[in-house]
Amino acid sequence: MEETVKKAILPVAGLGTRFLPLSKVLPKELWPVVDKPAIQHILEEAKKSGINNIIFVTNKNKNEILEYFKEYSKNLKQLLRQRGKKEPLKEVVDFEALIKDLKITSVIQDKPLGDGHAILQAASKVKNEPVAVLFGDDIVESNTPCVQQLINIYKTCQRPVMALYRMPKELLSSYGVVAVEKIASRVFKIKNIIEKPAPGEEPSDLAIVGKYILTPEVFQFLEKTEPTKKGEIILANAFANMLQEGKSVYGYEINGKWLECGNKLAWKKTDIYLSLKDKKFGPELKYFIKENKLI
Repeated sequence: MEETVKKAILPVAGLGTRFLPLSKVLPKELWPVVDKPAIQHILEEAKKSGINNIIFVTNKNKNEILEYFKEYSKNLKQLLRQRGKKEPLKEVVDFEALIKDLKITSVIQDKPLGDGHAILQAASKVKNEPVAVLFGDDIVESNTPCVQQLINIYKTCQRPVMALYRMPKELLSSYGVVAVEKIASRVFKIKNIIEKPAPGEEPSDLAIVGKYILTPEVFQFLEKTEPTKKGEIILANAFANMLQEGKSVYGYEINGKWLECGNKLAWKKTDIYLSLKDKKFGPELKYFIKENKLI
């Protein structure tokens, strides 16, 4: 029986050290991209893909993200109406429409012990179901939501699926890169995963994007994956163990543009790119750049 993907794990427990000093008071996931937090772009992608159950993996000192996704107070909405603030009120209404049908819960990751460890903390809420995993550093501009593209592949193969993106060879040393066997247009069977390959050792030009569909079997492998020397449980290592035991893992070369937010420069590039393309802000920003001869 084909199972649908209705839940998504969003790991947001990281310390955000690349975003200091501001991340000391504002989680990097709440840094704005255009006019809303980066993490809202991810949540919108999940909802547009038919996912209505969001599980945040956070830490005990990082409550701001959960607070952000709560409804506005009745007093604020009433005040906006009384003062005739139409545009701010529309923003409030649109935001509450986004979260209205979502079930948002959270689990705690006590220590930063790797992405696999973070995902494992949500195991009790996933149970025996397929689940999407969406990391907050990765926004994809696409006509079809990126996670929906992965779900479409999962419906066919009923096996784990990871998002892939072709990168210039000189950049691959910063990513997880896969060795693959092509089985259809944009669809690959994963043969091996090399983390941050040295120049000349890249198995392909396909880098892993932080978006996955996981099956219950992946959680079983995560539970028995040996921690690294740093004490971390890594999702890529669990996949590597699966491949060694002859299990199937698939990759899909996504349709769209991968926009990263994992460090300050990447975040600035993503914000500028999407802001210039935004219907509301783009025209004025382009005029401002031209008038001030910034380029």
